[in-house]
Amino acid sequence: MKKFYDQGLHFHCTQCSQCCRGDSGYVFLSKEDIDRITAHLQMSQEDFLTQHARTVAHGNALRISLLEVAESDGQMRCEFWKDGCSIYSARPSQCRTYPFWSSILASQANWNLEAEHCPGINLTDAKLYHKDEIENLLANHPEERLIQIKP
Repeated sequence: MKKFYDQGLHFHCTQCSQCCRGDSGYVFLSKEDIDRITAHLQMSQEDFLTQHARTVAHGNALRISLLEVAESDGQMRCEFWKDGCSIYSARPSQCRTYPFWSSILASQANWNLEAEHCPGINLTDAKLYHKDEIENLLANHPEERLIQIKP
């Protein structure tokens, strides 16, 4: 099946924080994400979950998401954003694979809409991600790896 990204897509993270700040949202975590972040922060998983995560209802289950904090202008931001991502090398898969998410890649229109908020999308001098790289990124953030707690 032909996809709009068959010829690849240009992207480079400018660390502008647009995906880390603004409207409230969720950064859902997998077990691998928690392992990577707690090792980076040198803290126990229990302390990490108590201090930096919350459970949120999502469908018929609960998921674990990073905490957000309110900024002085009322916008929300990931608590790990402080003039840059303080856990960048250990950031969650959801962050690592942005903007190569199934919701954004569902159509050219969705990709272009996301580009209105992300200055790194469609930069002609940015890395060209080939179709196989894009599909590998999609496969590396499967929904079934996210922690789900059945009520």
